[in-house]
Amino acid sequence: MTSSPAPLTSPAGDPAQAALPPDAQDAPVLHGCVRCGAPVAIDVGLCDECNPLGLADPASSQVHGTALLGIVIAVVIMAVVARMAFAGVGPFKGDLVTVAASGDGLAVTLMVTNQGTSAGATTCVLNDPVARYGGANGYAETPRIDAGQTVTFTSQITQLGGTPRLLVVQCSAP
Repeated sequence: MTSSPAPLTSPAGDPAQAALPPDAQDAPVLHGCVRCGAPVAIDVGLCDECNPLGLADPASSQVHGTALLGIVIAVVIMAVVARMAFAGVGPFKGDLVTVAASGDGLAVTLMVTNQGTSAGATTCVLNDPVARYGGANGYAETPRIDAGQTVTFTSQITQLGGTPRLLVVQCSAP
């Protein structure tokens, strides 16, 4: 005949404690062993079978410190990978070649030079220099440009309306 483990109880002062019979209210507070689930005292993490040498449990500051260290290391690794992925890309110099009405927007032809040491692409921002404060911007994504090369391309933008006018171009590295 096997004996069943003692029931798990709530800490004193817990509203659930009042619902327990009087003899269970005086029982020690128990929780499950983290490895096998056997009932153990509230201040112990592992039962005697899972921890036969009686080794001390790690402090919560050790556990949280280890988790924080893992997060910090992961962020540093991601930053290094991102830096390596974008190293040498740009800066990009953009010039406006032509602006023409096209449907409900503008067809802008841009000449963009990759002044960096690696191939890459960027987004060029076009705006009206007359609309100094809060004016709308148009955006044109460049094709992939090899290091030191210049590419001329036409892009359709609708954010600035359909009236051709002088626009200012600014292209930046990713």
